[in-house]
Amino acid sequence: MTSETTTMAGLGDRLGTPPPLSQLKTDTLSGLTVALALVPEAVAFAFVAHVHPLVGLYAAFMVGLITAVFGGRPGMISGATGALAVVMVALVVNHGVEYLFATVILMGVLQILAGVMRWGKFIRMVPHPVMLGFVNGLAIVIGLAQLSQFKVKDASGAMVWMTGTPLYMMLGLVALTMAIIWLAPKITKAIPAPLIAIVAVSVLVIAFDLPIPRVGDMAAIAGGLPEFHIPMVPLNLETLQIIFPYAAILAAVGLIESLLTLNLVSEMTDTHGGTSKESLAQGLANVVTGFFGGMGGCAMIGQSMINVKSGGRTRWSGIAAALFLLCFILFASGLIEQIPLAALVGVMFMVVIGTFAWRSLKIMKDIPRHDAFVIVLVTAVTVYSDLAVAVVVGVIVSALVFAWQAAKRINIKVGVEEHGWKVYELSGPLFFGSVANFNDLFDPKSDPEDVVIEFKNSRVWDHSALQAIDSLASKYDEQGKKLHLRHLSPDCKELLHKANKFIEVSVIDDPPL
Repeated sequence: MTSETTTMAGLGDRLGTPPPLSQLKTDTLSGLTVALALVPEAVAFAFVAHVHPLVGLYAAFMVGLITAVFGGRPGMISGATGALAVVMVALVVNHGVEYLFATVILMGVLQILAGVMRWGKFIRMVPHPVMLGFVNGLAIVIGLAQLSQFKVKDASGAMVWMTGTPLYMMLGLVALTMAIIWLAPKITKAIPAPLIAIVAVSVLVIAFDLPIPRVGDMAAIAGGLPEFHIPMVPLNLETLQIIFPYAAILAAVGLIESLLTLNLVSEMTDTHGGTSKESLAQGLANVVTGFFGGMGGCAMIGQSMINVKSGGRTRWSGIAAALFLLCFILFASGLIEQIPLAALVGVMFMVVIGTFAWRSLKIMKDIPRHDAFVIVLVTAVTVYSDLAVAVVVGVIVSALVFAWQAAKRINIKVGVEEHGWKVYELSGPLFFGSVANFNDLFDPKSDPEDVVIEFKNSRVWDHSALQAIDSLASKYDEQGKKLHLRHLSPDCKELLHKANKFIEVSVIDDPPL
């Protein structure tokens, strides 16, 4: 405990954070700001998933609280998200909300397993262009999600776009909110700018009774404490077959979004987060949420950006956000329902501006073309499909580009030793991408009886490389000649030893250096 406190204090000094009491105040106000912005988000995502608004609000409270206490990234906010909601739709429509609760529990179990197995470390394999595409894509998704607030019900109950005076008033209040957020830090940093903007615009709308959509127009948020509830589903193999595919997808999407958000917040605050710890916390949060009637959740990049930019740095900011949200549900629903949606839309638009990696547009002409392509690809797939698919596609494309580039780096130097043996000194990795070039480097028909491949500057990486060596040895054998391998690294020798059933080639002792 002392070591952790010392470390955090050191980080605080390095980041120039206020003294602990001031930071507590900042975190509390930041948590209040996040909680206000969470309400319409949680309600909207509940509607997307075809569940009651309280199911989304309970998820935002419980997931937010548990991950704030036990997560691997202080200051990161978690709750019900759109990325998960869109996956849940088919399950809820076809099987009902009880199956959703069971799925969320299984999702949490899978995430706990990922944390125990330390699979979170593989997030390090995500290249920087994929991260930029992820950030840009999510910024666009967050921005597009706000457009639904510009719709109202007509006489028949259908949702239609605003027109005329209501639209102009809505746009004006959104612009006013954004202007306050931009100007407030120039006057004072004692109170988070988004909180000042929400309060100011809310007072204006309530005082003049402006006919602008408010939080209460979306849904009533009043409710009681979440109650323990075992999902009412049959405990049999058929149920498992229904919920497991959804649980696996939700677990993957949740962890990918959470761990990428963790990396982003860590980069912004110049601190480090624990991926395995975050995976365990996300899993625990979803297991608990499933037993208390919540729709599950993961890290929320938009709310995390609000928290970080409002000064939230410690676990208390996330805990405060969750507790404020619960207070809204229990005691202050009437007041919160009066907040104009325009104020919250303005806050989220400022989040979009702050989240989008604008520098990625400037560097497009300076970085390799394949990296620029990956940024655009991941951004597009995030917008038109979902985050998990986008990240996987980006990683695969980046890996293929890397393999192609590495395959072109294999080359050879040819020499002859005193006793007449011809030596091919190989440089570069030998793997599936480079075996074609490797085979073109040799001439079994005109080479002498003994040929040596020098691996001092090369490595054998996979089965394709082993097969290429075996095929080359066979070609020399057909010519009555012998192929020798020299200076193999210990791991390459081990690979050849395991493949001795089909690799028949002479591995000669390495000469003394």
